[in-house]
Amino acid sequence: MPDNLPELREAIAALLPRLRRFGRTLAPRREDADDLVQVAIEKALTRSEQWTPGTRLDSWMFRIMQNAWIDELRARERRGQTFLPEEEGEHVSDGNSSGAQLDAIRVREAVARLGPEHRAVVGLVLVEGLSYQEAADTLDVPVGTVTSRLARAREALQQMLGEWP
Repeated sequence: MPDNLPELREAIAALLPRLRRFGRTLAPRREDADDLVQVAIEKALTRSEQWTPGTRLDSWMFRIMQNAWIDELRARERRGQTFLPEEEGEHVSDGNSSGAQLDAIRVREAVARLGPEHRAVVGLVLVEGLSYQEAADTLDVPVGTVTSRLARAREALQQMLGEWP
């Protein structure tokens, strides 16, 4: 057991809100996102010797999550599973929903329709606030790739959301 495991556990626990948020960006279904976070934490703890203290733990965890999600998508494809849209009635308003809540639902649904590469950069740059360079390092791609993916994602979101009411 590495000497830094107790500190690593505490640091990962402190990252949980960000990990869940990034998981929801990658995996549109809440259950899949929660499973993804659990898988990433398990992998991080069992491979704790691969993390270098003093480096960015959040980037390391985000990369683990990204890779785990890609593995899951490939496994689902091999099993022949299909993604079905959420039931249309899931977000039926009871009349008490505010405009901001409805806007958030629209944005979340639009982000869920993006491809996995675009969801990842949206999650890292726009949601988590990482710089383009930090996102590129996390995803192991050039900065230009992050820039172009983000531009395409923003354009797609604008088209999906149309004129904002």
